Amino acid sequence: MKPERQPPSTSVIHNLRDLLRGSGFRRLLTVRLLSQFADGVFQVGLATYVVFAPEQQTTPADIAAAMAVLLLPYSLLGPFAGVLLDRWRRRQVLFHGNLLRCALVVASCALILSDAPDWLFYLSALLVTAVNRFILAGLSAALPRVVVEPDRLVVANSLSPTAGTLAATLGGGGAFVVQLLASSQGVEDTLALLLAAAIYLLAGLAALRLGRDQLGPDDRALAPDLRTAVVATSRGLTAGLRHLRDRPYAAWTLTGVGLMRFCYGALLVTVLMLCRYAWDEGGDEGVALLGVAVGISGAGFFVAAVLTPWLVARLGRLGWYVCCALAAAVLVPALGLPFAPAPMMLAAFVLGLVTQSAKIVTDTVVQSSVSDDYRGRTFALYDMLYNIAFVGAAGVAALILPSDGRSPALLCLVSALYALTALLIARLRCRAVSRETAEAAG
Repeated sequence: MKPERQPPSTSVIHNLRDLLRGSGFRRLLTVRLLSQFADGVFQVGLATYVVFAPEQQTTPADIAAAMAVLLLPYSLLGPFAGVLLDRWRRRQVLFHGNLLRCALVVASCALILSDAPDWLFYLSALLVTAVNRFILAGLSAALPRVVVEPDRLVVANSLSPTAGTLAATLGGGGAFVVQLLASSQGVEDTLALLLAAAIYLLAGLAALRLGRDQLGPDDRALAPDLRTAVVATSRGLTAGLRHLRDRPYAAWTLTGVGLMRFCYGALLVTVLMLCRYAWDEGGDEGVALLGVAVGISGAGFFVAAVLTPWLVARLGRLGWYVCCALAAAVLVPALGLPFAPAPMMLAAFVLGLVTQSAKIVTDTVVQSSVSDDYRGRTFALYDMLYNIAFVGAAGVAALILPSDGRSPALLCLVSALYALTALLIARLRCRAVSRETAEAAG
């Protein structure tokens, strides 16, 4: 007689309890929470300065240009950073990277107060964002080193990145609170950025609680000098792409999450323009509604962390992935076409839920399909895909959106892309099932 199967919800709680008992996982999670809390503060300070400053008449093209300036340079260099992640001690990357971000954010504050040219501010913000993407890839690559049981990676990927996203959401809320204490726009943004700098410093110090070699990579992977590392970077890029090409399960889930990220970026620009013009009546209503949307979306991320392990146990990884994409394809036009605040807030929750659920599944698939020696460069490629999809979405939105953000055509395009994602992942799931059936029969 087969033993009774443990209920999925009980198993998730048990795994979560065991994960939190591990000192390595707790310490890595602490670094992530502090780092992403600071990210939320920094991003809100940046957004209010770029989008909502009274003297700036922001257009969709302006938002697209800002995203391109901040994200594209790193996106093109992301795979090279990934190879370095497979050679540098990841603990040191988390430590030095957060200290560097602290210094750069302080420099951004000085630029705001001195009325420096915008290009200098964007250069400083670009450097902060570049280091941020590098650190997030390092955190993901390091996670399997503190979670040794493969069957608990789903729970770890539910808790860790989702908790980081919630921390970023709380950080954004903290930035709004800090800005209420100021008397002018420049001081508001400066206070928020100084708070981000302080938390980045704490995140860097928290990384020192981890062992120097605890997060890998193994010593044999360390490049002996800079020249060797540069040569290995060029070769490693090709090797990483080949490694991913030979693992279609990971490659196609990455394609799907890239499409969903594109959709998320297009809808984000839509909400920004609606808050800036359509829903703002001359006061702070637009900023307040943006804050509410961010908070509700964060609630969707939290629900995804709770539901995903349970639903993966019931539907399988790709089964839940398909359900998320289909739900978004149906609900985006249903909730978005009125272009009213209330249904848009509900849409923000749905998008937070389905986007984070798909990312949890993708993270788990990539981590379980890619060997440790290639994880750093694979997650850097993953990050590059995320950024390029996001910037591409902003560019498409700039071409389609009117100044007030109301565009039925863009919402229909997004819905179609979600449906395409569901179709691609459903086909991948069918192939996986067929292969497993054939192996079992053989």
